[in-house]
Amino acid sequence: MPYDARAGDERPLLLLVASSYWVYRRYILESVSARYRLWLLNPTPATWEDPYIAGHTVVDCLDLDKLTAAAREVARDHEVAGVFCYDEVYIETSAHLSAALGFPVLDPDAVARCRDKSATRAVLADAGFPQPASRAVASLAEARAFAGEIGYPIIVKPRNLGGSLGLSKVERPDDLDAAFALTDGTRMGGIRQFGDYVIVEEFLDGPEISVECVLFKGECTPLIVARKVLGGSGDLAFEEIGHDVDANDPLLSDAEFHDTLTRVHAAVGFTDGFTHIEFKLTPDGAKHVIEINVRLGGGMIPYLGLLTSGVDAPLAAADVAVGRPPAVAFPKPRKAASIRFAYPPYDMEIISATAHPELMRPPVAEVEVGAEPGMRIRRPPHGLARCGYVIAVGETLAETRAAVPDAARYFTFEGTPLETST
Repeated sequence: MPYDARAGDERPLLLLVASSYWVYRRYILESVSARYRLWLLNPTPATWEDPYIAGHTVVDCLDLDKLTAAAREVARDHEVAGVFCYDEVYIETSAHLSAALGFPVLDPDAVARCRDKSATRAVLADAGFPQPASRAVASLAEARAFAGEIGYPIIVKPRNLGGSLGLSKVERPDDLDAAFALTDGTRMGGIRQFGDYVIVEEFLDGPEISVECVLFKGECTPLIVARKVLGGSGDLAFEEIGHDVDANDPLLSDAEFHDTLTRVHAAVGFTDGFTHIEFKLTPDGAKHVIEINVRLGGGMIPYLGLLTSGVDAPLAAADVAVGRPPAVAFPKPRKAASIRFAYPPYDMEIISATAHPELMRPPVAEVEVGAEPGMRIRRPPHGLARCGYVIAVGETLAETRAAVPDAARYFTFEGTPLETST
């Protein structure tokens, strides 16, 4: 239920560091506010969050000093139980805030090792986990030299960004210059910068999965396995255009895989919190860690968990944030779900975005617009261009996948073309 302002509300208070667009995140606040009061620390005033929060403070969440001062101001009038953050951009400052307030969750050193993809590779290699050949480079010449050593195709990506921003698959040497320029130019103010910012990495063939994990005092519990769906061609070739979740996924009950998850988290020193960990399943049967994100997964994966089994990943993450054992339950009959995202036909400033729910037929369960007039939308790899989504829920993935082969048919986007990104 939303926040109850009546006197006597005994729910613990969580500091929520930053929010984001309601279409893709409202379900998180709906879940967490059922058990916790939320005080939003955010760069902009609260809007859609109002029904779910006890209050808010406008503050630069990338400025640790200002963020800590704002949090201490809240703590003077309220007993704060923990720090909660689901946004990749703000997770490191949230970790430092949590430590400054004396909470054991979100250890800053462990968070830093996970955010820095080169550091993650190093500690996992030292722990004996199979790793793709990978190197952080500071120049195009270094990138060329390393690519020549490992051979093409390769992956070129930023060292500490998420959401596939600035990421490219490079098939041949002639394409490396443009890929390097794209990655090197894809930066975000306020987060750590590196001299050797661009990662050049061996391309591993095979499907990708992600696992939502909650950790409490070193015990790792996998909650959701999602199978990543890529665009396959053009500028969406390496974009996550959707995810498939089966609540009966065999990896959830695989003891060997569970042990791998436990050991991977131990290797990076992450013992308390929530992770979205990604693996590549190679043809030889190996499971290679691609990256560890210390937050709830994007792409509405936790929401698909709610739909397919009732497991409440946001609430489990909030429980751990206040030092409680996570409440993990699967109350619904286990089903499958597929989500597919819609993209504009070209980079545009949105004039109108319309969904067509009249086209829905079972097992399609939801169609939602994710763009508003005035938004400037760039297609991958220059931006996150998701403008809507469609979800199908059924008994099997075969059923749900077949129901959503093309999300674009459920939407109409009109807009003014933007200048081409360089």
